[in-house]
Amino acid sequence: MEKKPFVTKEQLDEIIRQYPTPFHLYDEKGIRENAARLREAFSWNKGYKEYFAVKATPNPYILKILRECGCGTDCSSATELMLSDAVGFSGREIMFSSNDTPEGEFKLADQLGGIINLDDITHIEWVERELGHIPKTISCRYNPGGLFQISNDIMDNPGDAKYGMTQEQMVEAFRILKEKGAEEFGIHAFLASNTVTNEYYPMLARVLFRVAVDLKEKTGASIGFINLSGGIGVAYRPDQESNDIMVIGEGVRKAYQEILVPAGMGDVAIYTELGRFMLAPYGCLVTKAIHEKHTYKEYIGVDACAVNLMRPAMYGAYHHITVMGREDEPLDHKYDVVGSLCENNDKFAIDRMLPKIEMGDLLVIHDAGAHGFSMGYNYNGKLRSAELLLKEDGTVCMIRRAETPGDYFVTLDGCEMMEKYL
Repeated sequence: MEKKPFVTKEQLDEIIRQYPTPFHLYDEKGIRENAARLREAFSWNKGYKEYFAVKATPNPYILKILRECGCGTDCSSATELMLSDAVGFSGREIMFSSNDTPEGEFKLADQLGGIINLDDITHIEWVERELGHIPKTISCRYNPGGLFQISNDIMDNPGDAKYGMTQEQMVEAFRILKEKGAEEFGIHAFLASNTVTNEYYPMLARVLFRVAVDLKEKTGASIGFINLSGGIGVAYRPDQESNDIMVIGEGVRKAYQEILVPAGMGDVAIYTELGRFMLAPYGCLVTKAIHEKHTYKEYIGVDACAVNLMRPAMYGAYHHITVMGREDEPLDHKYDVVGSLCENNDKFAIDRMLPKIEMGDLLVIHDAGAHGFSMGYNYNGKLRSAELLLKEDGTVCMIRRAETPGDYFVTLDGCEMMEKYL
């Protein structure tokens, strides 16, 4: 499968006249179309709602688009709750799924009317102490332990994950919460990340649906929703086949009909909590070739680095690269595409076959719309780049300006030595 950018070279040439590289660029049209496909895939469930994982792309302009598409937000920190509140999300539009939760964050989630999703049974006491009550609607996160497998493929190892409760703890938590006034319960689980298979969600659904039936039978709890969380991935490599969200939705529907409906639970709402699937393909990092080096390998240095997109440096993640204007040229040059950090893992690509790159060429690094800008940092005093939105009408607007040295130094409270740079 060929990967094509959602933006043309002509458009980028126009954009860089106003906004210097590097920058993250998002595709509003693609975001809206993808959200509509997701809604359609789960339209069979009356209560269905997507809670976008704010951590993936924490920008209020992006959140506003998703709110207009009918999404809620999944938050894991106080600042993500604040972002949701500022955009206009409230009440059941907000899911708060945190772990090792700092003091005060459950209280803020409750004040906004959000649904609290407990990661551990010990958090029941914490929530009650912090809020002075147990919310009438509350959720608990489940961890089945062991390995999570589809056929013979190991998808992930939940037993090593810090998230969630055992099934015995879930039963006990539901009993305690019910005694303390909870009336509506939810079940949540996150068992694997970035799966590129249509089988993951339906198989996860079967696991959670059986747990739900068991919990209802043992505790008498009224289960209002089951949250399948995230885990649906994207095809980062051009030779991967993308997930088919319609097939996935149908697989979950079949599991629902086979397990929940016969148990008298045909009114349970299905929630999802997708980040990567919602945004990754609809964002890219645009950077410029500024140096070339010929030593033991051939290097192309660009004006972006791992602070702009750390996934390749952090865990060797693949991101496809298009050299704009050279799409039809042969891929006959082997390059390491690198940034300027004082770290040898600051590489967007290693031994990547690309067309011959000339200085000044624009490179589009694909699938950076989720966990791209949001994972940025300031090592080496590097500054985060701007975020731009390619709107449906073809115009571009800046939705976050690039950092300046003043931003970097401003937290040095009372440091007169840096005043000239503020």
